[in-house]
Amino acid sequence: MPQYQQGDERISDGVNLLISILVRYPEVGTIRFDPLSHSLKFTFMFSGIPSECKIATLQNRLLDSIHTYHLLNGEKANSIVRVHISTYEQVTILTVIRDVYTFTKGEIALLIALLREQLKDRLITDQNEFLLEEDLLVQEELIENMLENVKKDYAEHSLIGIREDGRVLVFNK
Repeated sequence: MPQYQQGDERISDGVNLLISILVRYPEVGTIRFDPLSHSLKFTFMFSGIPSECKIATLQNRLLDSIHTYHLLNGEKANSIVRVHISTYEQVTILTVIRDVYTFTKGEIALLIALLREQLKDRLITDQNEFLLEEDLLVQEELIENMLENVKKDYAEHSLIGIREDGRVLVFNK
């Protein structure tokens, strides 16, 4: 098992990125960083099980919107974008996988806005009324900075960030 030092900046940047995303966007249920594919895996949950047609429509709209966002921003067309939807009892789980190299802070805001629009009150969120507008702006700035740092440095460890009882927890997997 690898040994990590408390001051290891690569771990710190990755952990801070996951924490900031989970704090800023309460719609994100879990987030994983996979060092092998250098990708982020976002998991969202919403109540109920939509029809196959609605699932396909949601999946296509998300993919089309992400690709359009990249085209409008002049970003690479060879980015990794995968959207998976699965169901479990009365909960639908949406997974979005993105490579870190082409992922941007604006893209997550677009993704959240689309999910809010499409799923309305069915999107499961962990609302925190204690965050002020200035706290949210600080989190956005941290996301941007940590994302740039993670893009530059090769990380060797897998991280997972989850929500539990109003808290954000990050584990080295």
